[in-house]
Order: sequence, then structure tokens, then C-alpha cells
Amino acid sequence: MRKHRQNTVPFGKLDSVLAIVCPGQGSQTPGFLSPWLELPAVAGQLAALSEVAGIDLIAHGTTSDAETIKDTAVAQPLIVAAGLVAASALLDAPLAELPVVVAGHSVGEITAAALTGTLSDDDAMRFVRERANTMAAAAAATPTGMSAVVGGDPEDVLAAIAAAGLTPANMNSKGQTVAAGTLEQLAVLAANPPAKARVIPLAVAGAFHTSHMAPAVAALTALRPSITAHNPSVPLLSNYDGAVVGSGEDALSSLIAQVSRPVRWDLCMDTMSAMGVTSLIELAPAGTLTGLAKRGMSGVATVAVKTPDDLASAKELLAAQAAMREEGTE
Repeated sequence: MRKHRQNTVPFGKLDSVLAIVCPGQGSQTPGFLSPWLELPAVAGQLAALSEVAGIDLIAHGTTSDAETIKDTAVAQPLIVAAGLVAASALLDAPLAELPVVVAGHSVGEITAAALTGTLSDDDAMRFVRERANTMAAAAAATPTGMSAVVGGDPEDVLAAIAAAGLTPANMNSKGQTVAAGTLEQLAVLAANPPAKARVIPLAVAGAFHTSHMAPAVAALTALRPSITAHNPSVPLLSNYDGAVVGSGEDALSSLIAQVSRPVRWDLCMDTMSAMGVTSLIELAPAGTLTGLAKRGMSGVATVAVKTPDDLASAKELLAAQAAMREEGTE
């Protein structure tokens, strides 16, 4: 069984902690990498990542249409690469020098692992390539999908999801749960929504984070011996229970297992709040997690780094945290 550290504050006597978060599948939009390619080093970085991923990330991030980048085999490497590009442009110093916690939603947990030094960029791209290809194959085996359930009493929502034979694959906040399963099961839920809730079909290609993804777990387990995991340089949260992972090996175990088990982003936000997080930066393709933070983390200041134009605001938050770290060590 994986061991986690306790959800305690590891930063000493600091009044504020910064969270850097990385989004998951569905956050990509056509052409979203185009403005990033105006930065000098990005084309070379994406070319190197493309070679490891086995797909043309530059083309998919600039000219591919919505249907093309919806494909799991394309979307997942594209999202991880975008986060790595944004992080390279944002960070001028190692994260270990800041009072910061890092987390990623679903495939974004791979980006988070790379940011914390748990995985090298190359290993992160090798891992996401295998994850994406095997999850796409698993999704093609049976017509499956996901729907967001927004609003309603949480107990009623879970009961309706269970009654339809679905899995609560993403528990994003108290007001948003994502159900996953076969298209027939999703149709049952849509016809019988929980009271005071809306059921919204999502543009994803399979029932991710459910037992339908078991073949992908097996493939990633087989890949594991070729991946080198290091202990995170700063606290890294697990999607499984929102707790800080205890080691690099624990983080890798979490990355493999989360493919077929629910993402508990609600618990990740609870942990961030307990740690004293008052500001949050979401890396590209950003927007989803900052929205959840505004609703689920009272008073948190957020910056969604969607384009290079957002870097200045994000760097201001980083500078404030660095100054606080200095004051805390005096």
C-alpha cells in the first residue's frame, strides 16, 4: 500500500503558500499554442518533446482542429507539453526555493511530477505517450464517455450516478462531479438527473478513471521499470486522496493507478487550503482549475496562464512568495 505524508504544513511559520496547478484533458482548444511559439525557445522545446511523444506537438497546438486534438492520443501529450512550456517561461528559479505546493488534475499530474523533478521531461513524455495511446485503445474497445453533473445535493448526485451504473470519475468540487461509463449508462443519467442538477456531456473520448481503463494500467505497469522516479523537490499532491506523496516511487504509483480510479480534485483543494494556500497559478492550457479554485478555495488569488501575456501577473505572485520565503528564514 502506498504511504502518504500527513496533510500538515511543511513550510514553517509562513502566512501564505502558492499553489501551481496543471490542468487535465478537455482544457485544450484549437491553436492555443500559437502565441507561445512567439517566445524564442519554445519551438525548440516543443520539437524535442515531439520527438519523445511521437507526434507533431507544434502542428497539433497551432493548426489541428478541435476534433483532432480531442483524440486522447493527441490531447494528453499536448496538454503535458503545454504545461512544460509555460513552466519554462514562468520559472526563473528552482521551485524548492519557494513556499509552493504543486498538483495536477488527471493527466496534469504528469506535468506536476515533471515540475517537481519527480520525472524528467523526457520520462514524463514517454509516460504520457504510453498512457494516451493505451487509454485511447481502451476507450475504442467499448463506446464510453463522461458527463459533468453540476449542482444538486452531493449525496443525491452520487446516488443517481450509482443508479445509472456509472462511476464518479472526477470529484472536482462539492458542486461538480463527473460521471463516467458506457453511452447507454450516461443516457440513463441524462434522462434521470438528480434534483436541482444539470447533466452536461463532455467532449472526451472514453470513460477515464474507471475500470474501463484497466488495460492502460497494465501497460503503464509494464513501462514502470524503464522510468526513473525521484523524490519531489516540493510537496506534490496525489489525485487519489489529495495528500502529499511520500516519495518518487509513491508518485509514480499514483500516476499509474489514477488511470482507472477517481480523481479527487476536491480533496486536493482541501489540502491546499489546509496548507495555507492563498494564491494559485494554473499553467497552460489554463482556466478550468482557476475556476474551481475561485468557487472551492475561499479568498484565493488566481492567475490562469493561458498565453505569454499572463506571465507578468504570474511572476508577480512568484516574486511575492520568494520575498515571503526570505522573510521567513530571517
